[in-house]
Amino acid sequence: MKLQKIKTKKIKEFIKKLLFILGEKAFLTFLGLLLIAFIFGFIIYHQYNVSIKKVDVQIFSEPFEFQEKIYRKILNILQEKEKKFQETEFKEYPDPFRID
Repeated sequence: MKLQKIKTKKIKEFIKKLLFILGEKAFLTFLGLLLIAFIFGFIIYHQYNVSIKKVDVQIFSEPFEFQEKIYRKILNILQEKEKKFQETEFKEYPDPFRID
């Protein structure tokens, strides 16, 4: 089986002619591209709208309970981090570029 060479000159000429024709009829080209954009937008909107309707919303029978113990642990961790952060203001670091 012999492979045929792709004729790039013919492709280039076709693209040039196509662009020239589209340039001559710029308003119709604009309307065509606008129509294509509307079609793609409608398809994307439709897919999004359908996918939202398929999602089932789960309703929990038990109400959410606030857990005081976990809240206190988190507060303690945050306070420790804040304390360490405040300590860095008073700590003096040696200058690495200074020779004593």
